[in-house]
Amino acid sequence: METMGNLRRTHYCGTLRARDAGIQMTVAGSIAKCRDKGGVIFADLRDTTGILQLIFDDSTDRAVFEKASGLKSEYVVIAAGTLREREAKTDKIPTGEVELFVTELRVLSGAQTTPFEVRDGINVNDQLRLKYRYLDLRRPSMHEPIVVRSKIAKVVRDYYDEQHFVEIETPMLIKSTPEGARDYLVPSRVQPGHFYALPQSPQLYKQILMLSGFDRYYQIVRCFRDEDLRADRQPEFTQIDMEMSFVTEDDVMAMNEGLVKRVFREVLGVDVETPFRRMPYSEAMARYGSDKPDTRFGLELQDVTDVLRESGFAVFKSAVEAGGSVRLINAKGLAGALTRKEIDKLGEFVKTYRAKGLAWMKLAADGSMTSSFAKFLSEDEIAAIKERAGAKENDLLFVVADANWQTAAVALGALRCELAKRLGLAKKDDFKLLWVTEFPQFEYSEEENRLVAMHHPFTAPMDEDIPLLDTDPAKVRAKAYDIILNGCELGGGSIRIHDPELQTKMFEALGFTEEKAKEQFGHLITAFSYGAPPHGGLAYGLDRLCMLLAGLDSIRDVIAFPKVQNASDLMMNCPDIVDDKQLDDLSIAVTRVEETPEA
Repeated sequence: METMGNLRRTHYCGTLRARDAGIQMTVAGSIAKCRDKGGVIFADLRDTTGILQLIFDDSTDRAVFEKASGLKSEYVVIAAGTLREREAKTDKIPTGEVELFVTELRVLSGAQTTPFEVRDGINVNDQLRLKYRYLDLRRPSMHEPIVVRSKIAKVVRDYYDEQHFVEIETPMLIKSTPEGARDYLVPSRVQPGHFYALPQSPQLYKQILMLSGFDRYYQIVRCFRDEDLRADRQPEFTQIDMEMSFVTEDDVMAMNEGLVKRVFREVLGVDVETPFRRMPYSEAMARYGSDKPDTRFGLELQDVTDVLRESGFAVFKSAVEAGGSVRLINAKGLAGALTRKEIDKLGEFVKTYRAKGLAWMKLAADGSMTSSFAKFLSEDEIAAIKERAGAKENDLLFVVADANWQTAAVALGALRCELAKRLGLAKKDDFKLLWVTEFPQFEYSEEENRLVAMHHPFTAPMDEDIPLLDTDPAKVRAKAYDIILNGCELGGGSIRIHDPELQTKMFEALGFTEEKAKEQFGHLITAFSYGAPPHGGLAYGLDRLCMLLAGLDSIRDVIAFPKVQNASDLMMNCPDIVDDKQLDDLSIAVTRVEETPEA
C-alpha cells in the first residue's frame, strides 16, 4: 500500500456541487463501488459527508487507469484531479451533477471481502451488523444518525450556556440505593467486600449542587441500569440532565420548551409551536390509556361503565361490580379494514396487557351489525354504547372490561397504538409534543406489597395534597411532569422536596425507618439541614430524542456501539470472564459460570 505522499485532502465529497466545477482538488475516502466500462472506470468514493463519482480514462493517463482497475469495495484511497460537470447527471445523490476526473491516485489501504455489502437497502440480521459495527456505521443510513446526535448535543450545550447554566460532571462511582432498577455494581479493591454502583441518574448529586449554590446546572451524562432490554432501552444510555433553583413547574417547563424548539429548528428545520399542550395524568389515562399519549391520531377511549352497570352480560357486569370499568375505542371508518382473523389476533394482543379479552362491534355500510357481545345486551344498552362512541356506519368498536380500571385503560391504550401502526394512521414527521403533569406520587408494587415512589422519593407533592400523606397517600399527586413526543417519553422531571420535615414524612410514607433513611440518604438529609433552596429539574433521554428526530424505531441505531438484548457487545465480545488474579485482587470468588445465551 502507498502513503499519502504530497497529497493532502482539500475538499469533502458530499459538499461538492456544479458551482465547484473547474476546481482542482484532492478528496479521500473509501471506495463504495467500482464499474469498468471498457476504457473508462467509474468509482464511487464515500467519505463522512457523502458520495462523489470518480472517473478514470485510459486514453488520458494509462498509469492512473491501471491503478484504478485494481480498486475494490472499501479500498481506502486519496485522489487528486479536476471537478467537472457530469454528462449523465442524476438526482439520486446530492453530488449527482459533478464528478472528479482523476489525475493522481494513491491506494492507502486494501480491504478483504466484507461479510455484507456496505450500502443501504441490505437485508442483514442485527447480530452480524453489530459484530462488524465498524462496517455497519459506514452505511449512510447508519452514519447520519450519529451526526444528528452530535448536532443535538451541540445545540443543547449552546442553549443551556446562553441561559447561564453551568456544566458540571458528577461521579461515575457512587453509592447503591434501593429505588429504581437494578444497579451495576463495581467492587472496590482497596475496601474488600464493598461496592460502588454506576449511576442510574445523577439525581442526588444534582440536588446537592443546588444546595451548593450553583443555581443552574446541566450535563450530558452516561447512566446505567441493569434491566431487560427492548427497542428503546440499553444498559448504558445518555441523559441530558438539568436542574434549577428557585423555580416552579412552569419555570422548568418553559425553559425546556425553549430547548426543544431550538433543537427542532436547528437540527430538522422544523418550527414547533410553544407553549406545549399540558395534560394531567388522569386525563391522559382516561382518554388515551397511557401516561405518554400519542396525539397524532384519534381512537380516544370512552368510558361506558355507567351505561352497562346493570348489563346482563356477565363479563361487563362482574367488572363493574368489582369496582372496575368498561371502556371502548371507536375505530371510525375502519370496519372494512380488518378481517375477523385480524380482530381475533388483536384479542390476543390485549391479553399481553393483562386484559381478559377483547369484545367488538362492527357496523357495516348497509346498516347491519356484527358483534361478539351484542346478543347479550338489550337494545337500549346497544343504543347507549353507540351514542357514547358516536358510532356510525363503517365504524368498528373495541371494548375491554376489567375489575381494575387501569388494566382496561392500558390495554385499550396499547390497542389504539397498535391499530395506528398497522393502519398507518400516524406519520413520523408529524411531531406532537405535550406535557403530562400531576402524576400520582405513589404506585402500588405487587412485588414489594407496598406503595413505592412513582418517580423517586425526592419528588415534591402538590401543596394541597400534603395532608393526604397521613390519611390517604394513594391519592397524593406529585409536582412531576413528563415531556412526550409522538407517544414516547422524551424526558421527565419534578419539583424536588427542599423541606427536611416533608422529606422525612415522605420517607415514612414509603416505609423507610429513620435508620434506613439515614443509611441510604444520610448525606442528602444532612445537606438539607444547612438550608436548601426550592429546586426542580428534568432529564431527557438523548438516545430517544435522537431516534425520534432521525425517524428511526430503535435507539440502537443512534448509539455508535450498542448492546444486544442480553446486554452483550458482539463486536468486543463482552462481558467476558477475567483471570483469577484480577478476581483475587478484588476479593471476589465466582461460584458458577453459566453459558451466555444467544443474543
